[in-house]
Amino acid sequence: MTAWQVVVLIIVVIALVELAASGKVLREYERGVAFRLGHLRPVLQPGVHMIFPGLDKMVRVDLRIVTLTIPPQDVITKDNVPARVNAVVLFQVTDPIHSVMAVENHAVATSQMAQTTLRSVVGRADLDTLLAHRADLNEDLAQSINAQTEPWGVQVKVVEIKDVEIPQAMQRAMAREAEAERDRRAKIINAHGELQASEELGQAAEILSRNPASLQLRYLQTLLELGADQNSTVVFPLPMDIIGPFLKKVAND
Repeated sequence: MTAWQVVVLIIVVIALVELAASGKVLREYERGVAFRLGHLRPVLQPGVHMIFPGLDKMVRVDLRIVTLTIPPQDVITKDNVPARVNAVVLFQVTDPIHSVMAVENHAVATSQMAQTTLRSVVGRADLDTLLAHRADLNEDLAQSINAQTEPWGVQVKVVEIKDVEIPQAMQRAMAREAEAERDRRAKIINAHGELQASEELGQAAEILSRNPASLQLRYLQTLLELGADQNSTVVFPLPMDIIGPFLKKVAND
């Protein structure tokens, strides 16, 4: 082979290698934002596309939902209680072009915006709301983050506060408060029970007082119940209407 043939062969091999390297495959969940000589091209759909080095540049954009963990944030609640709060954010790219053109790195920007919004929203809530009404805070967080990320072509799907850490002294105070609340409820229930029992006893006494025979039967029933225990000694008074005739007879005699 002559020198020219070798040169031509080398050029052909290099061209084939470049052509093979220019083929890019986009998966079904990916879109390609391509630039040719610095100018934006239409969004590339899934399939095989030719991206020529030095002429074109392509950025892959994943359209799947991304899980973002927000690291623990030190916040001060509305009622001046220090706390550490972390959360998880699920977001998805809805506009590939805006996710590339409007922001340098949409994932990092969304993470920073979520951290800032978490501190802001939790700082506007008191501790009871943070512990007992997380659903409302989660919705508020999602709306606040979405308002910032929508111009980037990013939509926040879910925001969930995971853990809330408070100082040990505050935990002990909350435990004492919960115990005092349980004691208060127990005393109220006991008082209501005593009130109902007294009302029922009053009604029973009124009914028995209307019929002396019923009163005597209840008295005898009580004696029978006491006599069931053979190991006990019971001292009870006799009604005057029973022993009255005997006393009169003894006095006359």
